[in-house]
Amino acid sequence: MALTDRVIYHIDCNAFYASVEELFHPELKRVPMAVCGDPEARRGIILAKNELAKGFGVKTAETIWQAKRKCPELVLRPARHRTYREYCERVNAIYEQYTSQVQRFGIDESYLDVTGSLHLFGGDPVALAHETRKRVTRETGLTVSVGVSWCKIFAKLASDLKKPDAVSVISRENYREVAWSLPAACLLFVGRNTEAELKRWRISTIGQLAAASPELLRERFGKLGDQLHAYANGLDDSPVLEIGEEEDVHSVGNGITFSRDLISYEDIHTSVTALSDSVASRMRRYGLKGTTVQVTIKDTKLKVITRQKPLTKPTYLAADLSRAAMELVEASWKIGSPIRMLTITALKLIPEELAAEQLSLFEEDASKREKRERLEKAVDGIREKFGRGSVLPGGVLGNDLGIDEKH
Repeated sequence: MALTDRVIYHIDCNAFYASVEELFHPELKRVPMAVCGDPEARRGIILAKNELAKGFGVKTAETIWQAKRKCPELVLRPARHRTYREYCERVNAIYEQYTSQVQRFGIDESYLDVTGSLHLFGGDPVALAHETRKRVTRETGLTVSVGVSWCKIFAKLASDLKKPDAVSVISRENYREVAWSLPAACLLFVGRNTEAELKRWRISTIGQLAAASPELLRERFGKLGDQLHAYANGLDDSPVLEIGEEEDVHSVGNGITFSRDLISYEDIHTSVTALSDSVASRMRRYGLKGTTVQVTIKDTKLKVITRQKPLTKPTYLAADLSRAAMELVEASWKIGSPIRMLTITALKLIPEELAAEQLSLFEEDASKREKRERLEKAVDGIREKFGRGSVLPGGVLGNDLGIDEKH
């Protein structure tokens, strides 16, 4: 790597949930095993699988029955999220001994920028990556794969090149041979729909994406087109955040797969109210207000629709989100048709102080709104002190939909 380049690691815990389970039950290493959601609560999907299950073609996010069809002997373990979070903390504590720039990317992945501290550990980025990898295994029993590059996008790409328990490098010298030969779908933010659309334009590899016309990509994908073209060429200068520093929040959402289908208007209203309350509470915590609300509905055949609408004013009030969300549901869904999963998301967020300036110009009765905001903030304080279940929206208490104080 060039001396002027940053040194970025992307470290991915291999089969994280499954590996943690194997620490407690070593016999699971000898059988195909997967960690899954609770099938009785209708959250029956594969969350992680070990290498033996992977050999049978078991995939993360597929349903349990699909996985069992591929591997009838598959051993299933229920998820233990508190234990996984504890191991996440242990692993990241190791990373933080090498640099103050450690940015978590989900529970089992982290970015590290070791540019400023590399000289303290011998100056060799690959050697330090191996040292970190070995320490994680020695101190936690887990294995990790480390990607080394000059930018976050290629570091993540590199960590996927060889698994498990490996270090891979994408450098200025080899990225055309290594990265550009990979399918475009390997690049971060190229999802299934984007991949299909790129193939329509005869773009199937990262190299072809890098060589594509920026104007063509912009015309078809908007801002995402510019982003994908830059990423394919390694033009990513986004920083690795300092420990504890948070990225700008662009959306806040919450969704539930229900214990039973939503059928009646009352079912839907109860669910929308609970989800909106959760989303609004988090927005207040971030000091942000939303200007758009989005509703995502999944039916019993796993068909998904997504609808959104602008709000009449920036808000982090649960009642505003709930009202707009119900309007979307009523306009786009036949009440009585079963709903398996529902998600409410606030989009196009702005700082509350900027929203206050806008409202002061147009809000006729700002005092009433301020009282409602103070009331909901007071509820936040009660929940912080006594737990979320201490104050619940009407209709949520004692429901049989699987909505509890966590939501």
